[in-house]
Amino acid sequence: MLRFAVAGSPLSTPSPGGTVEGIKQASELGISAMEIEWVQRVPDAPKRMEEIKAVSKELNIILTVHAPYFVNLNAKEPEKLEASKKRILKALEMAELAGAISVCVHPAFYLGMEPEIAFKNVQKATADIMKQKSKLFPSVNLAFETMGKGTQFGSLEEVLKISKEFAIYPCVDLAHLHARTNGGYNSASEFNEVFDVYEKFLGKKSLKSMHLHYSGIEYTAKGERRHLVLNKSDANWKDYLKVLKKRSIGGVLVCESPNLEEDTILLQNTFKRLK
Repeated sequence: MLRFAVAGSPLSTPSPGGTVEGIKQASELGISAMEIEWVQRVPDAPKRMEEIKAVSKELNIILTVHAPYFVNLNAKEPEKLEASKKRILKALEMAELAGAISVCVHPAFYLGMEPEIAFKNVQKATADIMKQKSKLFPSVNLAFETMGKGTQFGSLEEVLKISKEFAIYPCVDLAHLHARTNGGYNSASEFNEVFDVYEKFLGKKSLKSMHLHYSGIEYTAKGERRHLVLNKSDANWKDYLKVLKKRSIGGVLVCESPNLEEDTILLQNTFKRLK
């Protein structure tokens, strides 16, 4: 089963807002999943996480999390590297308490290094993080995201290779891949190619529990600039949905469009109508 998630609390969430009210509003709108956006900082609030878990379970809302942007597992400075690992671990720890299933992470920047060297550095940092799995996040997946700029660690092959090594799965963002390749990954054949490669690395069963991101996107030759509303972009979203349906892709697809619930509902309803 594929669930469609709003990226953060819906814009229509009543005051005072917050994650719990956002989950309730998503449920009211008929949206079946939500990604909690801890992109600036992770709250150290176990009791609040318990409330989030209870409400999401009661309303049957699947949760994912987006970890802070301030992460670089290829950082040259030891203090920046350690801070990055701590931010990821805190996101995973709180996500576990909140009942989330997967935490999306922007893994690294190349910083002028060869991709192979950056990969080894990310690999080493990931090994350090995974040593804490059984203690801090036994039920939560660490999802390295495919990234939208060529300066960022996060090609499809990179995140799949490292995911296979550590028995985790990535966050595949087709909008990012579209921007990273300056207009590629926007046809049915290319969407199928992504899932073929994913299956090759992680197995056919893995396609039933994916963490996906999608939206319209503005880009230049250097890659991603900003997310766009689906119908104000060149996103071939209707063909993307057809491929998802035909291949029986499962898991959670997080819509990161600026209009949040509007495009999430558009994707969800269009997908339901497909035969």
